[in-house]
Amino acid sequence: MEEHMEAGSAPGLGNQRVLINNLADILVIAAYFLLVIGVGLWSMCRTNRGTVGGYFLAGRSMVWWPVGASLFASNIGSGHFVGLAGTGAASGLAVAGFEWNALFVVLLLGWLFAPVYLTAGVITMPQYLRKRFGGHRIRLYLSVLSLFLYIFTKISVDMFSGAVFIQQALGWNIYASVIALLGITMIYTVTGGLAALMYTDTLQTFVILGGAFVLMGYAFHEVGGYSGLFDKYLGAMTSLTVSEDPAVGNISSSCYRPRPDSYHLLRDAVTGDLPWPALLLGLTIVSGWYWCSDQVIVQRCLAGKNLTHIKAGCILCGYLKLMPMFLMVMPGMISRILYPDEVACVVPEVCKRVCGTEVGCSNIAYPRLVVKLMPNGLRGLMLAVMLAALMSSLASIFNSSSTLFTMDIYMRLRPHAGDRELLLVGRCVRPSTCPALFCRVHYLYFAIVLFVCSGLLILVVSLCTAPIPRKHLHRLVFSLRHSKEQREDLDADELEGSTSPPVQNGCPEHAVEMEEPQSPTPGMFRRCLLWFCGMSGSGAGSPPAPTQEEVAAAARRLEDISEDSSWARVVNFNALLMMAVATFLWGFYA
Repeated sequence: MEEHMEAGSAPGLGNQRVLINNLADILVIAAYFLLVIGVGLWSMCRTNRGTVGGYFLAGRSMVWWPVGASLFASNIGSGHFVGLAGTGAASGLAVAGFEWNALFVVLLLGWLFAPVYLTAGVITMPQYLRKRFGGHRIRLYLSVLSLFLYIFTKISVDMFSGAVFIQQALGWNIYASVIALLGITMIYTVTGGLAALMYTDTLQTFVILGGAFVLMGYAFHEVGGYSGLFDKYLGAMTSLTVSEDPAVGNISSSCYRPRPDSYHLLRDAVTGDLPWPALLLGLTIVSGWYWCSDQVIVQRCLAGKNLTHIKAGCILCGYLKLMPMFLMVMPGMISRILYPDEVACVVPEVCKRVCGTEVGCSNIAYPRLVVKLMPNGLRGLMLAVMLAALMSSLASIFNSSSTLFTMDIYMRLRPHAGDRELLLVGRCVRPSTCPALFCRVHYLYFAIVLFVCSGLLILVVSLCTAPIPRKHLHRLVFSLRHSKEQREDLDADELEGSTSPPVQNGCPEHAVEMEEPQSPTPGMFRRCLLWFCGMSGSGAGSPPAPTQEEVAAAARRLEDISEDSSWARVVNFNALLMMAVATFLWGFYA
């Protein structure tokens, strides 16, 4: 029989925090930071950061495993550990559909979109739109919109999630901790470029997976294994259901009982919190935007050595996306079983004491497992995992935002800016009341409606306007990706009057230097500073401009998407295998 207690009868709930303040944990965290700094310095020495392509695209020389690991680490942030585990604690398995949907969409990136982006020879998505459709407004609009979206939907989420974990694990001042994390992230983002990010992302992927597997083992052992999770979750309810506030009183059981469909991915189309049509169709539309046209993701693919390495990286990322269900969602559900009065609290004053907010504490599900289950040393490892997830996502967003601003906004203001100038710039509780149309339509259903309306509008505008001549479309659309004909770019007017760009790893680069007075040979301190910032060269000034033949050869290598037939069969087989595994899992948990 259920026991219901008043909020005032559990005054000690908010004081059960286990802080990470022992030598073993501190040494693990320090070792993590030293390892990240070491990998960052190694990548800084190994790569050329003195050109736009070297800094923003890692010289387009990355092999498949750092591409795949960086795709995964850029996507998996601290928001996943807090958000996926918290949503799993609150409503069950369905949120894992977001991760397993990405398995299929990331293949679209490698097989459908990446070939077009490569043959177009672009660095940013706004650049592609400029080449494809012409005009400056669409490029500038998308650049500004992307920067605002990064600030309000990505950076803010990662910062909040990291702050929740630090608050639970360390008891530190949240703002000081976040500022310290931002400072460390900024150092290797600004100085290292994309290559440093991708190599540190690879390291952080191993840290994230290793630590998450360890915690998953502890969590399943504590709850009695896989069967124990599914036997106990539906009974994981808080005993504190009566508020001291007379205006709140007794909390309805619908607020604290787990959903009866908690074990299903596909839920009722009307009453489900994640309706199955929305999860299959609406989420695919949103995922298509994120995985196939978001600068953070696409920029990692554009750094790939060739198309085969890009496809293999997408497959590796897809396999890794199988893991969050077992590493994050299920541990979140276990946390509710083990700590129902905290993770599943519903009384506002209790929640306020436990986690500092009155609307619920499901977001502390994963941090609470860490600080209560893990022994000394391993708690430090899990803090390193959270820091790795936070820093990898933030660093990726910062680098991609820098690319968007530098290549699509600053170059619009300074069309003749040289490499040095461009690199300097690049481093730089209560329910709402609103109409039912906006508040009661599931956001993934809204995505479907918006997609259909946008598609119809695009179709009408396309039929009512003159088509773009074919000579402007060679290698800019999928059907013409193998075209060998000369393309007349719609943005060719921007390139007139500029000198021939130098070549870096087969990639034409911007080479027009700012007019600067010749300075004497810099001293030791200045040379070290220039090297640290990726500005030093083998000699004074820029390297000599290549000949027209060298530029043409570099452009041909850049736009070449041919593949070795044997390796192409390997990646195609792995793509089919991954889709088969994902389809089985969808059916098993549907």
